[in-house]
Formats: sequence, C-alpha cells, structure tokens
Amino acid sequence: MKTEIATFGNGCFWCTEAIFQMLEGVISVQSGYMGGDIENPSYEAVCTGETGHAEVLQIVFDPIKINYSELLEVFWKTHDPTSLNKQGNDIGTQYRSVIFYHNPEQQLVAVEYKTQLDQSGTYANPIVTLVEPAATFYAAEDYHKNYVERHPENTYCQFVVRPKIEKFKKSFESKLKKS
Repeated sequence: MKTEIATFGNGCFWCTEAIFQMLEGVISVQSGYMGGDIENPSYEAVCTGETGHAEVLQIVFDPIKINYSELLEVFWKTHDPTSLNKQGNDIGTQYRSVIFYHNPEQQLVAVEYKTQLDQSGTYANPIVTLVEPAATFYAAEDYHKNYVERHPENTYCQFVVRPKIEKFKKSFESKLKKS
C-alpha cells in the first residue's frame, strides 16, 4: 500500500489528533512540533512560544481511501483559520494555523484551496493560515499520544475537545471509520 503524509497545525494537538484518527483512510496520527528554531523541543519549551514551533499533527494516510483535499476540508472546518496565533483559549504562535506541505502537489492544492475559501466569503475575516514547506518533525512526548482517549475526565477534554468531536462526527459522518 502506498501512503502519503500530511502535516497540519490547527491548534491544540489533543483536539485535532482525536478528530483525524476517526477518518477512514487515516493510518496513523502523531502529535508533534514543526517549524521552529531548535532541535528536539520539549512541550514545555514549545508552550513558551519562544521556539518558533507549532503544535502539529503528522498524518499518514492511504490516498486511495482519503485524498489530500479531503484532509484539508477537515483541517479547514475544525478550527478557525482567521484567528492569528489563537484557537479558542489557546493563545500563542504554537497554536498558529499552518499547513506544512511535503511536495509541490500538496503546496498547489493547499494554496488553491485557501484562495478559493478566502474568496468564497465563508469567513467574515481573511484567512491567516500559513502554507510552508515541511521541516523536521519532532514527535511530542508519549504522554500526549491518544490524550483525549486516555484522559476523558480532564476538564479541557470534557468541555473543549468532546463538543468539538461531536460536531465533527455530525459534519463528517460519511468519512468516519466503520467500527
């Protein structure tokens, strides 16, 4: 099976990891960091906003089952791409909206999608999402993996992530993995 990689930064990776894991054709989702100035950053360092990294997801997918444009649709619809360095209560450059492309085709598709979306008037404000070449991906610490699933009692998971997941399930029902 031929796989491809997509890398997105669209806010806290706890929220977005749980969403992308539910999609048919997504093989794996790994939380991590990209786009910064230091090697092997820690979560604590990234959270200061001083390393230049964004919290991202590295998504391995089967392009026969789900294509890059479909992943972009989920990306655009599950965060606010008009909010500069902020998603909900999460504030800082580490929460910026960014697409890291892995090849010229991904770059073209991402830029065209962003342009069409911006021109459509879907959002009241301009889209601030960056489209940048992929850099070195640094995996997040193990305790972030499957965070929402492992910590359903966490207040953030209950009041921020769960409602986002429920909304996502309704909007993307046809793209969800079959149980």
